Amino acid sequence: MSLIDEQPVRPRQWATVLMCGFVMFLDGFDTQSISYMAPHIASEWNLPRAMLGPIFSAALAGLMVGYLLLSPLSDRFGHKRMVVWSTLSFATSTLFCLVASDVTTLMALRFVTGIGLGAATPSAIALTSEYSPKRWRASFVLAIYCGFSLGFVFAGLMAGWMIPAHGWRSLFWIGAAAPLILVPFLIFFLPEAISTLTRPGADRAVAIGQFRRLDPTFRDEDLPPAQPAGPGKAVRKAPLRAIFSQNLRMGTLLLWVVFIINLGTFYAMQSWMPTILTDLGHPTSTVVATTTIFTVGGIVAALIVGPMMDRISPYLALALVYGTGFLFVGAIGLLLDAGAAALLAVSFLSGLCVSGGQKSVIALAAVFYDAEIRSTGIGWALGIGRVGGIGGPLIVGAGLGAGLSPGGVFFLLAIPMLVMAAAMLLLNGRYGQARGKGAARAGGKSACIKAQPPRPR
Repeated sequence: MSLIDEQPVRPRQWATVLMCGFVMFLDGFDTQSISYMAPHIASEWNLPRAMLGPIFSAALAGLMVGYLLLSPLSDRFGHKRMVVWSTLSFATSTLFCLVASDVTTLMALRFVTGIGLGAATPSAIALTSEYSPKRWRASFVLAIYCGFSLGFVFAGLMAGWMIPAHGWRSLFWIGAAAPLILVPFLIFFLPEAISTLTRPGADRAVAIGQFRRLDPTFRDEDLPPAQPAGPGKAVRKAPLRAIFSQNLRMGTLLLWVVFIINLGTFYAMQSWMPTILTDLGHPTSTVVATTTIFTVGGIVAALIVGPMMDRISPYLALALVYGTGFLFVGAIGLLLDAGAAALLAVSFLSGLCVSGGQKSVIALAAVFYDAEIRSTGIGWALGIGRVGGIGGPLIVGAGLGAGLSPGGVFFLLAIPMLVMAAAMLLLNGRYGQARGKGAARAGGKSACIKAQPPRPR
């Protein structure tokens, strides 16, 4: 019996997506809010500006630990458990930041906060994927990841209001109180992953009770008897090894390449666009608007790219996004001396492809990996992708230092978009037909209890 794929989306599924979206929203808020607090912290504690870098980097280093080391635990012990504990973790560590009185303590607490944030993201995405029908899976994952971007925007709004009135610590109060309020709702209303409830050794009574809350017509006999642990046991013990199995090795490596390039391009553009436009003499209002609308384009992309991935092909949809991005990113280099309207338009369209592509490839990872290894696959892709996030701005900085023109920067950044488009075509050739049109059929058990794992051709 299909619990998810062949039925309308039920209120409990919408509630699951909404709660995971709130987790992502708080993740984005906490990640970005330190950027607004840091100058005030440096002023109050008489810190040199150079110390702001380590404060920023502490949470980012923790994010990588959460992505790489804790995401496999989610596949082993359950996505709900990881979402609850990681949310509680980053809420508690943020609360302790309020009493930090020196930079070493603050950096240590931000590192712990980053671990919690990094552990929450893959688990929330994996849980959303399991409770999304295949026909909407990529769209739902994109929707909750937009919560992360909205958290960035909300952090800026709160900083402009709260810091002048209540000081920089007020953002820590918000960043701690909101997830602490959310935790009881996660405990009582967030369902456990279907893959966890149906694995060998799981409590059948608990599974049946949850499935009845999801579908009142569910019967005891609809839950198939647990199979003795065989070769699948290795997957549960070593999910990292599983994402490099013979069938998935090529896909995993290509996804990592795309994550690295996409994050590198995104952070390079976000980091250097304001400086380049300022140096060219554009007014501050144009600089801020052009940079902001780039992020907005990534949010709007969820409304366009998600349905394309679900209804056409996730690989071909992303190949089209990246191929189009080659044109739009290059166009920025041609229009740097144009008026504000032209810059805003091309920045928005570039954001659809670069920032939107970043969100979309996360959705692709969610539908590519089986439910039993989904958190590990997403977590490691995000963690490895951080290499690009670090290297992208450095490469552009080195290019400018070597005499690369401002327009040349965007011509240079356009080329990787073609590499990503080619990677998507390779993935489609290897996995597209086997995993079907629409959402990639890699999450069988999350959608249908009796589904069989797919095999690429």
